[in-house]
Amino acid sequence: MLQVKNVRKVYQSAQVDYVALENINLEVADGELVCLLGPSGCGKSTLLNILAGFERASGGSVSSDGVAIRKAGRERVMLFQDAGSALFPWLTVEENVRFGLRVRKVAKARWEAIIERTLAMVDLDRHRDKFPSQLSGGMRQRLQIARALAVEPAVLLMDEPFAALDALTRRRMHGVLLDIWRRTGKTIVFVTHDIAEAITLADRIAIMSVGPRAVITRVIALQLPRPRDLADPKVAAIFNQIEALLAPDLARSEERAAH
Repeated sequence: MLQVKNVRKVYQSAQVDYVALENINLEVADGELVCLLGPSGCGKSTLLNILAGFERASGGSVSSDGVAIRKAGRERVMLFQDAGSALFPWLTVEENVRFGLRVRKVAKARWEAIIERTLAMVDLDRHRDKFPSQLSGGMRQRLQIARALAVEPAVLLMDEPFAALDALTRRRMHGVLLDIWRRTGKTIVFVTHDIAEAITLADRIAIMSVGPRAVITRVIALQLPRPRDLADPKVAAIFNQIEALLAPDLARSEERAAH
């Protein structure tokens, strides 16, 4: 589905150019859920923006089903951490979903059926007349997911969408996302800096080093049934393995932040 080959990203400035990504290689299969995991500043969001077509790589290639990604496309939808800023506060739940259908020029005859299906999928069908300000943080994220699903993309690109939620809501959203993923078969690339979240969700975890010149240091396949319990010795062993891999970069990231 998605193929990243030798991708490099350089941000140019009047003083010194900043190399954010260096020689990034990754393939994401159709229907796979892959997490990009790493400390803040490692280029996870930059790579996600390149996959979305919001930014262009400085070198290498990025493609979807063999077609080069050069700009944003309807087959890929991005979901952000702050659902409130992504939603239209003056539109109701139903109207927010309908707006996406109108912009993507989905046939009007299909709108009501799509709205019914997607709102039911995220358990918001009873809240269709509410405004975003009347929803909890988790409900706003579910609305953002519903609006994305309504336009029937092949790929969901998720940039730390649950980071601002409390722990209980976050765990519930993990269940919601996994249920939607199983039911729809969407390809998902999910950015996080939380090891437990990555283990809970992913088929594979791509671990990124801290920038500059961030690379994917390891890709770990999780051959574990879901749901996954962190108290399970097999799950805990993977957590400890990933934590050890990230420890040097986390130390460097903290040292850099202190300066």
